[in-house]
Amino acid sequence: TGMGLERITAVMQGVHNNFEIELFEKIIKKINTLCGNNQIDIISSRVVADHIRSCSFLLADGVVPSNEGRGYVLRRIIRRAVRHAYLLGTEKLVMPALVESAISTMGEAYPEVIAQKDFILGVLTKEEERFRQTLKTGLSILETELNQADAHHVVSGSTAFLLHDTYGFPLEVTQEIVAERELSVDLEGFRVEMDQQRQRAKAARKGNVADDSRMDLYREVMEAHGTGGFVGYERESCSTKVLAIIPDDDGLFDVFLEQTPFYAESGGQVGDTGFLTSSSGNYEVLDTTYALPGLRRHLCRVISGTLLINQEVEASINGLRRTAIRRHHTATHILHWALREVLGEHVKQAGSLVNDERLRFDFSHYDGVTAEEIIKIENLANAQVLANSPVTATESSKEEALAAGAIAFFGDKYGDVVRVLNAGASTELCGGTHVSATGDIGFIKIIGESSIGSNLRRIEAVTGANSVAYMQRNDAILNEISQAVGVRPDEAVAGVSRRLDELKAANDEIKILRGKLSVGRAVELAATAVDGLVVARVDGLTAGDVRDLAVAIRQQPGIIAVIVGAVTDTGGVSLVAATASTVPGNASELIKEAAKAVGGGGGGKGDIATAGGKNPAALDEALELARDKTRAVIGSIA
Repeated sequence: TGMGLERITAVMQGVHNNFEIELFEKIIKKINTLCGNNQIDIISSRVVADHIRSCSFLLADGVVPSNEGRGYVLRRIIRRAVRHAYLLGTEKLVMPALVESAISTMGEAYPEVIAQKDFILGVLTKEEERFRQTLKTGLSILETELNQADAHHVVSGSTAFLLHDTYGFPLEVTQEIVAERELSVDLEGFRVEMDQQRQRAKAARKGNVADDSRMDLYREVMEAHGTGGFVGYERESCSTKVLAIIPDDDGLFDVFLEQTPFYAESGGQVGDTGFLTSSSGNYEVLDTTYALPGLRRHLCRVISGTLLINQEVEASINGLRRTAIRRHHTATHILHWALREVLGEHVKQAGSLVNDERLRFDFSHYDGVTAEEIIKIENLANAQVLANSPVTATESSKEEALAAGAIAFFGDKYGDVVRVLNAGASTELCGGTHVSATGDIGFIKIIGESSIGSNLRRIEAVTGANSVAYMQRNDAILNEISQAVGVRPDEAVAGVSRRLDELKAANDEIKILRGKLSVGRAVELAATAVDGLVVARVDGLTAGDVRDLAVAIRQQPGIIAVIVGAVTDTGGVSLVAATASTVPGNASELIKEAAKAVGGGGGGKGDIATAGGKNPAALDEALELARDKTRAVIGSIA
């Protein structure tokens, strides 16, 4: 629906501009209805109508709002539409109704927007909800600044940065609003604030970045020897030559090899570990990473002896660890496919971590994943595992692979020739290491799903021996619970529910008995009153019981004021004051000094006050202080 097509449509429909064609007319009429059919700003209504259409198509194409790339372009369009809807005076959400109108108009020609309707509605509703709150806060701050800026025609960069950094108010929105007042933003001041923030962030991560001199050494290695070869797809060990050794921190060394079976961390897969063995020394490889693009760095510690430049060594990875990593990496691809099958094709990978213990997969999705959906995803994934399909990797041009339906993984960088990984129903571009057949994965068990940001979710899973261990731990926990409540494992839920019901009934009965006991003790303690005042110490009760007892005593005939103190069931001190309506002031004044005496404090307004303390040894002294204070107050009204 480019503007050229819209101009043609305008001519065909006999109207004078694009916004009078049927596509926009229906949406603008809907905007009028949402605004109560009042006279509205034509520019704002056209902005909203145009942006609703753009957002719908972008979302249907799989773009999701984010803070970078094309996702940020979409988010800016959404926010601009929401702001203009806000300017039109719409207090309630408008996106759902307008999307319905837009899709009903465009759906016949573009069925993909109908297919993605629920996804489009879900994302735009959430984005509008979030940004409306941001608008409310940001506009209030900006309005104050605009009123102060009239004299010098510039809104300060610090205010623009505050809105951007603290309240999530985009600079572009600030500039647009300011321009409408024929003012401008101090962009230089904004950039200064932004640079200062970047410097703070850089300083915070400085310890994790190699210094320039080390990078120069890495470049020298690559210029002298190239990047070296990787044989890790086919082999777990090989004979190779040491090209360079660079001392690292903490007595470790960076070792560079002519060829290597060690996979360097990339594409979410962690680096391999293992050993370098020669006639003169043995080194343990603690991690493998890229020092520079293509240049594999083996981080090593000395086990014995030393390695020499140009020396032949045997490089061997930790095979068991690699096998577990393979399982998790191939399972990640299958889970990606299953997520798209269950949640929709809008799901795209947004990051991953694959190691020997578990896999973590981040993906775009506008809503939480239900327990029922998790089961469907898990069942689909494991159906692929049980099919035991061969896992194959072929090389192709990127264009050919994508045209054939392959999906590119987040974070990977691709050259002209790419590696296409086929695992069951999944086809991905991937440079990682994988199992030979899907059945080698064993069993995929999803162990967690959560939100990690706006329209971003995270799923975690385990495979192979890790999934077996996970299920065994769960079985052991279930057996312990079953034994504790005296039922078979298959009756655990019913057994726990029954015990909880019994516990609730017992607690209710205890509460009733405590109430009766409280009334009985209240009558007994009320009999000790002197001139309408009861001061009593009752240890071993909960703080709540102490308060209830004080109230019950006050309800007895002839009682004017009550002071109750206790060393509670947890070993602390509880003080409660309760007074009749004839006693002036707040009850808290009666135990203020007493609370200080037991090393605590408290308060309350009106005729009941509570206080706590940490010094039980001073409780008797505190009660005497409270007695003297209360007698003085009662005496003043006699």
